[in-house]
Amino acid sequence: MRILVVEDDKHVARAVRRGLEAEGYAVDVALDGAEGHWLATENDYDALVLDVMLPELTGDRLCARLREAGDWTPILMLTARSLPEEEARALDAGADDFLAKPFSYLVLVARLRALLRRGGHERPTVLSVGDLRLDPAGHRVWRGEQQVELTPRQFSLLEFLMRRPGEVASKAEILEHVWDFAFEGDPNIVEVYVRQLRQRIDLPFDRHALQTVRLVGYRLDPDGG
Repeated sequence: MRILVVEDDKHVARAVRRGLEAEGYAVDVALDGAEGHWLATENDYDALVLDVMLPELTGDRLCARLREAGDWTPILMLTARSLPEEEARALDAGADDFLAKPFSYLVLVARLRALLRRGGHERPTVLSVGDLRLDPAGHRVWRGEQQVELTPRQFSLLEFLMRRPGEVASKAEILEHVWDFAFEGDPNIVEVYVRQLRQRIDLPFDRHALQTVRLVGYRLDPDGG
């Protein structure tokens, strides 16, 4: 099994390399994000170990770039501190697991073994429907090459519909997933937000992707309208 370790601390990188090689793995090491990205795209690895704080290209950006390119190699991210923000950023970027420094080498190897058993599988971090793209982690939306600004609720509504392109979602389903199951306000609020969303993602681009299915609900045309 071949592992890529991207770690700018030479002592840590050397120790991890020695340890993994002692376990029988073939190990390549990169000392910055740019080199790590090059190696990851030029070679076939069974797993990657990425430090978050890297020169040239941060670990979370490196991870996100690989995922956007369709590379689903299992990734274990090393975070500087066990902070919820860092852990969330690592997972949102597409990492499969994370480990806070200082870490136990036994735990590192055990987590790598778990990732290798699981293998790589597709979990797109950027959703695409036609030329409409949505990045859940970065909270950004584009129609073609133009970025579209959305409020948090508009964004949540669009994400819900983009995760089921072509399927009709009832008003009740939208309320349950975009608001919550205990919502007690006016259910017509869905119509208000659908109208607002059309004004952002469709009308300025002469599209009709967000469609109303009379007496049933709403759907997002996978061809982009």
